[in-house]
Amino acid sequence: MPKDLSREVTHVDQLLEYMASGSRPAEQWRLGTEHEKFGFTTDDLRPLPYEGQRGIRAVLTGLADRYGWQPVLENGLPIALLDATGASITLEPGGQLELSGALLDNLHDTCHEVNTHLAQVKAVSTPLGIGFLGMGFIPKWRREDMQWMPKQRYRIMREYMQRTGTMGQDMMSRTCTVQVNLDFGSEADMVQKFRVALALQPVATALFANSPFTEGKPNGYLSYRSHIWEHTDNDRTGMLPFVFDADMGFERYTQYLLDVPMYFVYRHGNYINAAGQSFRAFLAGRLPALPGERPTLKDWEDHLTTAFPEVRLKRFLEMRGADGGPWSQLCALPAFWAGLLYHQPALDAAWELSRDWTMEERLQLRQDVPRLGLRASVRGQTVQTLALQLLELAKTGLSARRRLGSSGDDESGFLGPLFETAESGVCPAELKLQRYHGVWGESVEPIYTECAY
Repeated sequence: MPKDLSREVTHVDQLLEYMASGSRPAEQWRLGTEHEKFGFTTDDLRPLPYEGQRGIRAVLTGLADRYGWQPVLENGLPIALLDATGASITLEPGGQLELSGALLDNLHDTCHEVNTHLAQVKAVSTPLGIGFLGMGFIPKWRREDMQWMPKQRYRIMREYMQRTGTMGQDMMSRTCTVQVNLDFGSEADMVQKFRVALALQPVATALFANSPFTEGKPNGYLSYRSHIWEHTDNDRTGMLPFVFDADMGFERYTQYLLDVPMYFVYRHGNYINAAGQSFRAFLAGRLPALPGERPTLKDWEDHLTTAFPEVRLKRFLEMRGADGGPWSQLCALPAFWAGLLYHQPALDAAWELSRDWTMEERLQLRQDVPRLGLRASVRGQTVQTLALQLLELAKTGLSARRRLGSSGDDESGFLGPLFETAESGVCPAELKLQRYHGVWGESVEPIYTECAY
């Protein structure tokens, strides 16, 4: 791990060294799970503002005061919380509350972390008349109803996204996800995991599809969140065809990142607008926003967070295809990917299932799944059938890890909700649509009671 992120970068080799520093032996591989959720006032279901007795700031303050989280301030305002384990609670642009979990050894610890966090949030929020909901897209409210959080970087991103796509502001303010961050052992291991995860990310999207409503009505999609990403910013999203090329490695990904337009540079507590400018120019000391100055490793670390492909490489790999959902799915997502990627036979078998797909087939699958979910197909095989095969591989991988809980059970039990989805062929979005057209009387408001945390 780089020890000094303030070190000036003058050559691309330093960036490659940074990326390669994520490699670690298998016994040190960890799980880092992140999930976002929508806050709402329980009497009128409205999204939370930042200020006020029933606002995001009050929730952050309550968590800090009651449970010892340390506030992170920007311009004197709390915009995040940290704890001693390395976990953090942060804000997405529209007030979505995100837990970025600590790096943990096993899924039993992950689920304890998730359960503890949700219990803390509920204990603080319920007396305030606030609830939280896990879905991929906010089911009731318009873009104009979402109040943007007071974070400088989001103002820069918001303005830039108005020029790069039609749905970037919706992505920022009205979507929620659950993702897991996973380690790799070497460059070759990173490449294999990246390819498997990228090719099969649509399967996770289908299993977790949970965003069928927009502004109170069905929107024609099962994962509207996934559809939104196709219309956000083509310079920094998508399937990354080069990952499947023979020369894929740390250098190829670094070259890609050098061409992803920048958003900002952080200096002395302020975000300097560099939207659309080139990190290559920055590396050469020719960044218009900071003429004559070269980047630090911290600038590169920040820049890595501004690319949004389906799988993202930092010094670990991020799985980014799933909609937010209920508690059981917050544990199932890391179970799915750890089972596939942390057991070499499962990883090899998963690659055999997808290695011969053409790039056109991968892109078509990515395009079809947000609408069709498990009914989408590739090479004449439905995603439902593929999901069942992958879940069996993941189950084998988790059993082989031999990470046992307090009752002696291994981690494979956390796949239970996904097996139920795959065996039924009905994703979470379709279950909600059935209730919408049935007992909910074509109203999305029951979601806020039946599906809240």
